[in-house]
Amino acid sequence: MAKEKTVYVCSNCGQDSPKWVGKCPSCGEWNTYVEEIVRKEPTNRRPVSGIETQKAKPIILSEIEADDEPRINMHDEELNRVLGGGLVPGSLVLIGGEPGIGKSTLVMQTVLRMPDKKILYVSGEESARQLKLRADRLSDVSSDCFIVCETSLEHIYVHIKNTNPDLVIIDSIQTISTENIESSPGSIAQVRECSASILRFAKETHTPVLLIGHINKEGSIAGPKVLEHIVDTVLQFEGDQHYMYRILRSIKNRFGSTAELGIYEMRQDGLRQVSNPSELLLSQDHEGMSGVAIASAIEGVRPFLIETQALVSSAVYGNPQRSATGFDIRRMNMLLAVLEKRVGFKLAQKDVFLNIAGGLKVNDPAIDLAVISAILSSNMDAAIEPEVCMAGEIGLSGEIRPVNRIEQRIGEAEKLGFKRFLLPKYNLQGIDTQKLKIELVPVRKVEEAFRALFG
Repeated sequence: MAKEKTVYVCSNCGQDSPKWVGKCPSCGEWNTYVEEIVRKEPTNRRPVSGIETQKAKPIILSEIEADDEPRINMHDEELNRVLGGGLVPGSLVLIGGEPGIGKSTLVMQTVLRMPDKKILYVSGEESARQLKLRADRLSDVSSDCFIVCETSLEHIYVHIKNTNPDLVIIDSIQTISTENIESSPGSIAQVRECSASILRFAKETHTPVLLIGHINKEGSIAGPKVLEHIVDTVLQFEGDQHYMYRILRSIKNRFGSTAELGIYEMRQDGLRQVSNPSELLLSQDHEGMSGVAIASAIEGVRPFLIETQALVSSAVYGNPQRSATGFDIRRMNMLLAVLEKRVGFKLAQKDVFLNIAGGLKVNDPAIDLAVISAILSSNMDAAIEPEVCMAGEIGLSGEIRPVNRIEQRIGEAEKLGFKRFLLPKYNLQGIDTQKLKIELVPVRKVEEAFRALFG
């Protein structure tokens, strides 16, 4: 007979304890321990894993063949790029994101583009009819895609054994449960045990598995932190539901770079790959409009131009308002302090609103120069020339610090027809200006940039 016992598990890192404690000794978070009922199996009974386990034996390092594994083409350039060139056989990939952001749509349309692979789609959240309706909306239907609605891990392994698929998709990991643990689906123990068992299956059979996961209110992957350690790749699918753009970024990748980024546009018939995001993120005409500056940003390894919009007005109420959409509000407050202290612009009694057009969230410090230029443009009600682009990080003493990959930023601006590019003076070293059709304006301090923009 299996013995039942109660343990307390940290919902943040997965550390367990026989009694409740206020502060987790592993991760240091307070009040994260929750009660779990665990069944302890007899030692002579092995848990059902659904696969035949082969005993491993030590191998000398020099005898191991290190050939590059052939990657599976997902027939999606953005997804292939974020994965590092395609899906590695035997890898476990976790895709997380907010409800309704398009995770299932992304996975389903990827599945429908792979008619040469036999795919098993395990759904624990939707019925087969709902999946069929989504597939019809996404147009093409693959004949080699098997759909099964199941939440038991042991039954899923039976379906895998019967169909012998090339790729397994589980939507979502929070709905799957194993009979070896008594707790409910989605609990810390269930998520940890099911994902560990699926990882063992993926590695021993060389079958790639795609997991879809939920996120919590903080925006991180729901479940124990150990879930992100178990899987090979963690992809975050993010964006604002009120905008049509979606960004797929890699948080962890054992088989590629975490600096890659994929951009999609949400449409009625699914997600469309955006190969040139700059043309979509720039409004067609902002000539004569104050408070608009164009920044050359890099997200991942891709350069693109974004429109920075600012509005500065006199504070109607006592405390001036500060609001930023798509940009760190604390960094904006720092830039406003630099403008006031180093440059002498009095903005203490002004409302300042900042917006990154297109619903993007940008963390690149190189857009600092565009942010303060847009703020100053709105404050003076003087428009910046529409054919001017800029990149530069602002220091606390008012200097413009160099930024990385400046050639890519300049190349993107030149490709889209911009005539002038403001850049940090230090970044001018090593750039062959003879080959460029765009005029480079090196600036060392914030005052020099303002003189170059407004005369």
